[in-house]
This record gives sequence, structure tokens and C-alpha cells, in this order.
Amino acid sequence: CRWLCSVRKNYRSVTYHNWRHAHNVCQLMFAIITNTTWWRKLGEIECLSLVIACLCHDLDHRGTNNSFQIKSSNSLATLYSTSTMEHHHFDQCLMILNTPGNQILGNLSKEEFKSVIKVLEDSILATDLAVYFRRRGDTFQLLQSGHLDWAAAEHRSLLRGLLMTACDLGAITKPWEIQKKVAQKIADEFFYQGDLERTELHLQPIPTMDRANSEKFPSMQVSYIDEICLPVYSSLAAFSEPLAPMLEG
Repeated sequence: CRWLCSVRKNYRSVTYHNWRHAHNVCQLMFAIITNTTWWRKLGEIECLSLVIACLCHDLDHRGTNNSFQIKSSNSLATLYSTSTMEHHHFDQCLMILNTPGNQILGNLSKEEFKSVIKVLEDSILATDLAVYFRRRGDTFQLLQSGHLDWAAAEHRSLLRGLLMTACDLGAITKPWEIQKKVAQKIADEFFYQGDLERTELHLQPIPTMDRANSEKFPSMQVSYIDEICLPVYSSLAAFSEPLAPMLEG
């Protein structure tokens, strides 16, 4: 309970990347590994790792993306040149797990603990869309081949990465009324970053973050759904029938 409260407290009250988003991502991961019964193949340790990763994957998010950290010469960008915020989320996750009273992994063996930390890092970094783009060709090919080897660490890593992306983008699979609310929150957070770039950095924001282009936002969202979200859920639904409702959504 204390660990959960600590995780919740370390999310900022930004419009979209907040505790509610983390909770929703975790709920979807639970639904996936339950409905597919993949928990039998993944095992307790890996399932625990995925649940922790989902709850912690956006810890201390500031409502601005990796590109903004670099443009603003943020200290985090100096620390991590790639997957800047994702590395920070992972660091925050470790910090909480190592804080007295929050050590929910305290009863694991040394090997189990190492395994959890490795999966945590792999899974949280996988929520960077740049990582998704880099790995999706191999991942889709693996699922289409029908030769997923659950004993192969690389295969499990690719599947976990796709599951993290599927859960992170999961609002798009929900009923329309929920999708609509979430899309508005995403737009508000994007425009918040665009405003910061214009006023503080004196830069022209990209079209999706430019409030002056707000009338074009719906069509840009549809393109995003078609080009980025659809392949994720098409691939998963083709691989496992219980995941078809996400594609339908």
C-alpha cells in the first residue's frame, strides 16, 4: 500500500501523463495477460515486473516530451541523450523501490531481483516510440512467423515491448466516449508544450503541438491512429484471438 501511494505521489498533476494514465495502462496489461493466459508462460516474476513497469512507466512526467528536454537543454537531456524521459521514469521507479518502507521486492532472491530490474528497464524504455519504431519490424515478423519461442529471452523482450506499447496507447481501443475525452487531454498537453516552446524557447512548435493549428488536430490524430496504433493491434489480434477486441475498439 505504501509503495502504491508513493508511486501515485510521484506523478505530477499534468493533463494526460498522470497517475490515471499509469493506472489505465496497468489495468490493460492485467487484462491482456489474464485473457490470453500468458501469465502461465511469463511466470509470476515477469508478470510482477510488467505490472510494476506499467504503474511506473511515466513517473515524474512533466507534460513535455523527449524532444522538449533536448530543445530546452534540460539537465535530464544532458544525462540521457536517448529515451531521456524513459530513463528518468526508470530511475524514479528504482528510487521508490529502494526507499525504506517501499521495498516490495525485498523478499525476492538475488537472482529474481536482478531479473525484475532487467525486465523493468527493458519494459519502461520500450514505451519510447523511437524504440518501438526501431523494434517493430522484428517484432511483427516474429509474431507473423508463428515461431515465438517463450524460452528465448530476445523473443520475450520483443513481445513485452509490444505489449507495453499496446497498453500505453490503449486509450484508443476504448469506447468512443472515453477515446474522445482522452484525445482532448492529449491535445491540451500537446498545446501546453507548444505554448512553452513558443514563449520560452522562441521556437515554432511542430503542427501537432501548435495551438494555431488546432482545427487540423483531428485529422492528424486519425493519421497517428492509422500509422502507429493500428499496426500494433492488428499484429497482436492476428497472433492471439483474445486480443481482437482491442483491434475492434
